[in-house]
Amino acid sequence: MDHRDVELLAIGAGPANLALAVALEELAPDLAARTLVVEQHEDVAWQRGMLLPWSQSQVSFLKDLVTLRNPRSEFSFVNYLHSIGRLDEFINLGTFTPYRLEISDYLAWVARSLRAVRLEHGRRVVGVEPGDVVAGRVTGWLVRFADGGTVRCRDLVVGAGRDAHVPEQFAALPRERVVHSTEFLDRVGELDPRAAHRVVVVGGAQSAAEMLWSTHQGFPNAQVTMVMRSIGLNGYESSKFTNELFYPSFVDTFNAALPDAREQLLQEMHRTNYSGLAPSMLDNLYRTMYLEKLTGAERLRMITMAEVPDARLDGDEVVLTLLDRKSGVAEELRCDVVMLGTGFVKRMPALTRSLAAAVGVDDFTVTRHYRMTLPDSVDARVYLQGVNESTHGIADSLISVLAVRAGEIVGDLLAGRPAPATPDARPRSDADLLASASHPA
Repeated sequence: MDHRDVELLAIGAGPANLALAVALEELAPDLAARTLVVEQHEDVAWQRGMLLPWSQSQVSFLKDLVTLRNPRSEFSFVNYLHSIGRLDEFINLGTFTPYRLEISDYLAWVARSLRAVRLEHGRRVVGVEPGDVVAGRVTGWLVRFADGGTVRCRDLVVGAGRDAHVPEQFAALPRERVVHSTEFLDRVGELDPRAAHRVVVVGGAQSAAEMLWSTHQGFPNAQVTMVMRSIGLNGYESSKFTNELFYPSFVDTFNAALPDAREQLLQEMHRTNYSGLAPSMLDNLYRTMYLEKLTGAERLRMITMAEVPDARLDGDEVVLTLLDRKSGVAEELRCDVVMLGTGFVKRMPALTRSLAAAVGVDDFTVTRHYRMTLPDSVDARVYLQGVNESTHGIADSLISVLAVRAGEIVGDLLAGRPAPATPDARPRSDADLLASASHPA
């Protein structure tokens, strides 16, 4: 077991905390040198479960980890392309939206390029508790890892993302029969590509569609069915007027809005991110279904307006109960594997909730600068990244605001630090100068 003390610990080496690391190196190099980022995986990757070779981001490359805060930064996506010799080709591609693989490689490049902030892999956090209590006041945190090690820190930033949402009706199925999108690539590799699998994909958004398409293309003998609650697949709402709601400056507007207005904004922006598909994916799926009907070799189908209230194992088959929302009639659908494009749990992650409980808090929110509202007896600070949609808008879980948000968190960290000691500017005597000078042994 190992232990160390740092001033700032950031949990998770995803885009949010990498943006924070860059902001620290550029805005607060002294604090950066006393910062540690820990990552449970052995590498840095973006959306590793859905890192499909043909998938593209829906966000401009200019919304990288730093450009909107500091366009001159060496950590920009453009400088990444230049450093690996692919800038000409990317420009010639004529797109603002890089492939997902490119963004993932960019993040790994940034992680390797950090000079002051330390990054450690293979460190899975299992608990956070008050680490220092002075005169009844919590002045630091103790973070415990799965390997038995510990880190004591003054302040903490949690950027590990939300927990995967596995609906209760699927939780009792054997693990080998249920695949959530967050583990799709690893788990789909366990299946025999030549077998005649019957696969059901639950969900109607981009991740579900990507699993559907990838399975259909990679398993030529499989029957693939998509089950969704909606009336059909929809495209992303992506007008330029709507996209203005993803400006970092809109966070102020959303944060200051009345509760009813916030709720309306979240509902109306849902299709901009959670319940829509990229136009290219919609076209691929529709054309594929059209051609399969034309040739009589139908392997891809969709069931719309259907709930899945129950799922069970019957011998070697998974049996799903489908409830038709139009007629109220229930029927069974038998398959071999269920793939879940059901997104993430909306409530705060379990790690964050357990941390709050450790200081006697059941319910909490965050300030405008992403700091958890903890009891007055807690001086040590905790910042949350990517889980604050209810207070900061739907862009909070996306990369659109990362650069500016990281700068705001660094600013708040610096504002709460003790002021450095002022050097004594009084004239010093020769005797004082000689006494303070180093002498050879």
